[in-house]
Amino acid sequence: MVEIKKEDNGKKGKFIIYEEDEIAGEMTYTWAGKTKLIIDHTEVEEKFEGKGFAKQLVMEGVDFAKKNNLKIIPLCPYAKRRFDKDKSIGDVLA
Repeated sequence: MVEIKKEDNGKKGKFIIYEEDEIAGEMTYTWAGKTKLIIDHTEVEEKFEGKGFAKQLVMEGVDFAKKNNLKIIPLCPYAKRRFDKDKSIGDVLA
């Protein structure tokens, strides 16, 4: 079973993806004011690579941004490539 959880302290946060209750990866972000998130890092543990978890993490961030009327600044190279590749999520770009 795959599950994604969000942690946020008001300044920074992260989405953590679990497979069978084991941390498989995470995407970290920093708040830029009250309406923007900077995605600064996305990483998947080596043993979980190739399962699409990095994409799931970025898309979870996109869904969060859409639901909360936020914009995203993708500084993380992986997140930036994901936005460049999938134009349908470009509406949340800052």
